[in-house]
Amino acid sequence: MGQSTFITSPTSPVKQKPHSLRLGFDVPMLIVVVCLLVFGLLMVYSASWKFSVAIMEQSPSYILVRQLVWAALGIILAVTASLVNYQVFQKVALPLLVVTLLMLLGVLFFNRSSESGRTLVNNSVQPSELAKLAIIIYMAVWLNSKQDVLNNITIGLLPMILILAITGAFIMLQTDLSATITVVLLGGLLFFLAKGDLRQIAFVVILACGLILAVVTFTTRGQDRIQKFKTGLLDPQKADYQIKASFSAIVDGGLTGVGIGKGVIKNINLPVAWTDSIFAVIIEETGLIGGFFVIAMFMIFLWRGLRIAARAPDNLGRLLAGGITIWIVTEAILNIGVMISLLPVAGNALPLISAGGSSMVMTLVGIGILMNIARSGQDQASSQERRSFSASVNLRWRDRRRRLSRTRRSASTGQ
Repeated sequence: MGQSTFITSPTSPVKQKPHSLRLGFDVPMLIVVVCLLVFGLLMVYSASWKFSVAIMEQSPSYILVRQLVWAALGIILAVTASLVNYQVFQKVALPLLVVTLLMLLGVLFFNRSSESGRTLVNNSVQPSELAKLAIIIYMAVWLNSKQDVLNNITIGLLPMILILAITGAFIMLQTDLSATITVVLLGGLLFFLAKGDLRQIAFVVILACGLILAVVTFTTRGQDRIQKFKTGLLDPQKADYQIKASFSAIVDGGLTGVGIGKGVIKNINLPVAWTDSIFAVIIEETGLIGGFFVIAMFMIFLWRGLRIAARAPDNLGRLLAGGITIWIVTEAILNIGVMISLLPVAGNALPLISAGGSSMVMTLVGIGILMNIARSGQDQASSQERRSFSASVNLRWRDRRRRLSRTRRSASTGQ
């Protein structure tokens, strides 16, 4: 009796691994950005309509319309940035930083009469916001080019400190403490992402902490903010009026809020409720649910941004994506931390939500660059999959002969 033999038919269907759908951009990131942008516009209108009518004697939607214009400009620039290969920054990083420094100087010479002392034209166009993105781009390009000699102190660490010191000094001339500290922190972060020597990273951290301490110790504004922060920690009843108004908003909002448009703190004690203080308006009108929603959106943003950085096709993309992601999330943390009295008053906008043209445009441009890096990473992954598939086919069919097993007769096998 013969031994049974199983034969695979050449015509048998072969199951192939389905290819994943690649849309050319990071979908979860896009959804988060759209949610924050739409929610932010809604809250800007809620927080500003009465001010527009009573103080500015304009239509209720005056500030909202301005924000819509800035958002539209930011979206156009973000789409453009997402279509232009990020490798172009290797050529334009230095000119971009030079233009940014010139704009910072321009504030000192041409618009000293502005209310904040930080804008370039008619209380608009804030170069310090551009400086944050510009320093990320320049440092990413510079660190990428110095990768082989990064741990050489005279070639790597000292020039980096000089770059950050010059940029920080130009911003500090406008007494913008929060932007100065942010730029220095971003530079140290990028040095860490570039895999600098741990001892040098420790030195950068100590230096940054020393700089921050010097800023808050030897400047009147820094001393005032630290003193108010300490007082508020010891006795919330003696906290800064902005923080007390924020606490009142949190208490009034409770779990579900009083309803969008129905908040009252924004019209009484909360200064510029549609800009730096907008998180307090969110808490009052949408409650802790709305506040946690905003925090969750930024946490998802952090996750997707770091994922984009991890999948970047090269070191430059990894540094750019990591720097931009942590910059935007850090701004959010600083803003929210101030509103709940965990940090001294810093003046950082809540990205994609607070009213403000410069912050909105620069944030959206940074997101556009992130999308371009995400698409480049997906293109590289698709190319590797195609090469892998082609290699498998060539290994199987390169000699044009069948690779299927055949039955062989054995002397011991009967008919």
